[in-house]
Amino acid sequence: MKADIHPEAYKQVIFEDIASGARFLIGSAVHTTETALWEDGKEYPKLTVEISSQSHPFYTGEERTLDKAGRVEKFKQRAAAKK
Repeated sequence: MKADIHPEAYKQVIFEDIASGARFLIGSAVHTTETALWEDGKEYPKLTVEISSQSHPFYTGEERTLDKAGRVEKFKQRAAAKK
């Protein structure tokens, strides 16, 4: 790796997928306020993500449908209440 090409904030960060529970330790410059304990016993900054390669349908081969109907119904109820 070339010297002095990464930002000063570059560090090891735990990315945790909330859909599958998978965790990855990756170098990143992302800002986060949470920390978590990794398998090596050290504490690292942690960023929670909604989807990763462990839960994305393209990689898993599983189809998923989002509950968009519930959001639409709530919007319609709010709109009707304002009238």
